[in-house]
Amino acid sequence: MHPSFAPPTVDDAAAPETADTAGELELADRHALRRVAGLSTELTDITEVEYRQLRLERVVLVGVWDAGTVVDAENSLTELAALAETAGSQVLEGLIQRRDRPDPATYVGRGKVGELGDVVLATGADTVICDGELSPSQLRNLEQSVKVKVIDRTALILDIFAQHAKSKEGKAQVELAQLEYLLPRLRGWGETLSRQTGGSGRGGGAGGGVGLRGPGETKLETDRRRIRTRIARLRREIKGMRTVRETKRARRTRNAVPAVTIAGYTNAGKSSLLNRITGAGVLVEDALFATLDPTTRRAHTADGRVYTLSDTVGFVRHLPHQIVEAFRSTLEEVAEADLVVHVVDGAHPDPQEQVRAVREVLSEVGADRRPELLVVNKIDAASEEELLRLKRLWPDAVFVSARQARGIEDLRAAIEQRLPRPSVQVRVVLPYHRGDLVSRVHHRGEVLATAHTGAGTLLHARVDDALAAELQPFLADDE
Repeated sequence: MHPSFAPPTVDDAAAPETADTAGELELADRHALRRVAGLSTELTDITEVEYRQLRLERVVLVGVWDAGTVVDAENSLTELAALAETAGSQVLEGLIQRRDRPDPATYVGRGKVGELGDVVLATGADTVICDGELSPSQLRNLEQSVKVKVIDRTALILDIFAQHAKSKEGKAQVELAQLEYLLPRLRGWGETLSRQTGGSGRGGGAGGGVGLRGPGETKLETDRRRIRTRIARLRREIKGMRTVRETKRARRTRNAVPAVTIAGYTNAGKSSLLNRITGAGVLVEDALFATLDPTTRRAHTADGRVYTLSDTVGFVRHLPHQIVEAFRSTLEEVAEADLVVHVVDGAHPDPQEQVRAVREVLSEVGADRRPELLVVNKIDAASEEELLRLKRLWPDAVFVSARQARGIEDLRAAIEQRLPRPSVQVRVVLPYHRGDLVSRVHHRGEVLATAHTGAGTLLHARVDDALAAELQPFLADDE
């Protein structure tokens, strides 16, 4: 089957501005580094072992349809095409095979392997991308059959992450995921890396005799050991960064600042919504996994309360477990949030599958128990019929268009309504020279009434326990 690949839905962009924002500059920088068709993207092989580096230029896609409907299979392959294009490749053809389960030797059946080889020859492709995670033996067998590089969905997503990671933490997380994926897939290249006979080199006895004693460790084993050492170092570094993140989170908690996290499928428009609500100016791009490094911005409710709004890495169906584990410290921000704003692409062919995939990842990091506000974005690109169906399916959801700024005020109001409210109600008279306390009550609490008296500012407000203790000396007489 040869599905026609529609371009991925366009991500909502923030309103144009007269001056370049930080996000626009970052977008221009990223486009300047796009891979050029026809040029090799192989990196120098510093280990002399095949690193499964990606040469993503002219690719053929292949998937196994083992469950669901044919529409589900085509949607999955269309998403794979969007991933490949995001990585900088040109998609030439796509094949789907109906099977009960993938072939344990070659992923697709023998007949399909022959057809795949013919398509590769006919199109001049240099890479085959499989819509699933392949075992090392499946990769090796399929490569030997089709005579070009074969990679799987996991390697493709890891390549995109490697291109888009920008912060020190993001780069470390991506490298950790890549190395954990690579470790079981290392293999020697040619006879020079064939297994050596072990020996001490001191002559006589064990070791195979003169001329047959090896170094005791093959090049392959050396590389595996180096990779394990690097993985351990990266884990220590990420743990240290996690401590910094937890310290910042503890400071926000101590100051009783509610935390709201935006989560959702990749390219659903999360960054666009963050820009609309806070004016953050973060990168917005019509590409999958455009945002890897989380961004946190301060926002205010209509009554002046402060809360933080954080953007997170997007999710996708079958998100590689290496990515989930490597980004666990980042994703735990979602698990600690007071509210999760779950953004769905209303113009996507299967928004329900998006919601299912996101909730699956959220449950892996313990964020499925947090309060959730479902937000259907891109309503300007969805049909009225589809919007009516989604409104019946999700009656409590908020429907918005970040591109056209429609529904943004409703979204702000819905977020404010779901924010945790301070627990202690107080009536205090604050002297006029204690404007700092008045400001903190407005920022950290909910002011119900204000009056000015001869003794100072009379405030009737709800505040957190810590601030209530500080206000104790200023309680009004009727308290």
